Amino acid sequence: MAVTNSCSACGFVHNCICDHQPHLDSNIEFALLYHENELDKLTNTGKLLLNGLPKTKSYLWQRKVPPEDLINHINQEDTETWLLFPSDSPTLSSEYLECKDPNKKQLFILLDSTWQEAKKMVNKSPWLKALPCLELTPTEASRYHLRRNQSQGNLCTCEAGIEVLEMTKELRNAQALSDYYDHFLTVFQAERSGHTYGSSALGAPKK
Repeated sequence: MAVTNSCSACGFVHNCICDHQPHLDSNIEFALLYHENELDKLTNTGKLLLNGLPKTKSYLWQRKVPPEDLINHINQEDTETWLLFPSDSPTLSSEYLECKDPNKKQLFILLDSTWQEAKKMVNKSPWLKALPCLELTPTEASRYHLRRNQSQGNLCTCEAGIEVLEMTKELRNAQALSDYYDHFLTVFQAERSGHTYGSSALGAPKK
C-alpha cells in the first residue's frame, strides 16, 4: 500500500488547505500554550493561527517546567499580557479598549486544550494565575463541531483568535482568518474519512 504523507504545514493528507492560508500582518501577538494532549490532534485549530499570523508562537505547558521564553516575554516592560480565561473579576472584551495600555504591545495567551485541561493548567501555574484575565463575549455561536460533548458557549482556539482580532478592530484580519477557518471545517470530514472533499466517501483516497 502506498504511503501518503501529511502536509507539514496544515497536517492534512488528502485536502491540503495551504492555498487558502492567509498571510496576515497584525499589531497584536498571540501565544498558544499547548497542553500536551493537543499536539497531535487533527481537530486542533490553533495551527490555523500559527499558519496565518506570523507573530503567533506556540509553547508547551508542563507543570514542573514552565516555558521560560514565554515568561520572559510576559515580563518585558513594553508588553501588556492578557490571559483568555474566565475569572472572578475578568476584563470583558467589551471593556478591553478602555482598559488596555495604549503604549504597550498587546500579547494574548490562548490555552490550547479542553476546558477541563485549561482549568488544571491555570490552577497549577502560579505565573498564569497572576495574569489579568480577559473574558470574551462572542456575538455568534461557535461553528466548531469536530468534537463530542462541546460545552455550549465555548469557542475553539481559532474562534477565540478571530474574536480577539475583531475586538482590537483588525476586522480584515478577522475576516480572512474566519474564511480560512471555514474552509478547514468544510473539508475536515472528508479528510478524516480519507478522501478528497467533493468525492464519494467510498471513492479511492487521493494519492
